[in-house]
Amino acid sequence: MKKHILAAALMLSLAGYATADTAGIAAAGAASTFSDAQKQQIGEVAADYLRAHPEILIEMSQKLQAQSQEKQMTAAAGAALENQDALLNDPTSPVLHPKGDVAVIQFFDYQCIYCAKVAPTVEQFIRQNPDVRFIYKEWPIFGSRWPASVQAAKVGLSVYKDGGADAYHRYHAALYATGHNEGKLLDEDIRQAAVKAGVTATPKEEVEAMGAALEKNNALAKRLGIQGTPAFFVMPVKGATAENISVIPGATDLQALQAAVEKARGAGG
Repeated sequence: MKKHILAAALMLSLAGYATADTAGIAAAGAASTFSDAQKQQIGEVAADYLRAHPEILIEMSQKLQAQSQEKQMTAAAGAALENQDALLNDPTSPVLHPKGDVAVIQFFDYQCIYCAKVAPTVEQFIRQNPDVRFIYKEWPIFGSRWPASVQAAKVGLSVYKDGGADAYHRYHAALYATGHNEGKLLDEDIRQAAVKAGVTATPKEEVEAMGAALEKNNALAKRLGIQGTPAFFVMPVKGATAENISVIPGATDLQALQAAVEKARGAGG
């Protein structure tokens, strides 16, 4: 009987953490078979058991987080399919290897520490995959806290407009090479990065005009449902489906990016 009560206790106590409708139905069915006194006893047994085994709650929390993230990524993949033209063909977004058959699109912020941490991985990926289109989406989400975030993004887009993809790539790498993130980026860092890119003058009017492109990127990010930076979308340039699009939130590794490319080419699961 105690084993019965313990099983019911766990069902009832964990039902609040479940996401599937069937869990709630099962818990409701179990609850209806017990008296008020038995329900009280069940609650006490559950509380004692969970105090003795807190790892159960941790495991449940991890599973639910994974389920929630999987749902978000599935939704984001569907949104990417609906917004593929904006992802793949926006002329204001810097592009390397434009003839690639698969595209990797990265949303990032120069002041994001995780973007900085993944930057070497991204550079390695770009070097090793000259047949993959790489698209940069400037998304300075920390701009309200650190204005240099927005300024760096605007100057970057201006560098791309005036100097092209190679110049932008040098600018981008130079900013991350400073190691100045989370509010440490300086106006001088931005100026020096532009010089290293080979663009010695960035007209103020042109730089400010890039705000429209940033607003467009922000609107796109909202439509895609992504919550932060970095965020990667990997998809074939032609023939994209919800099944061959990958969404990778957060700092990732080379293997994950490569696997997403193979999936987009039809070689992955």
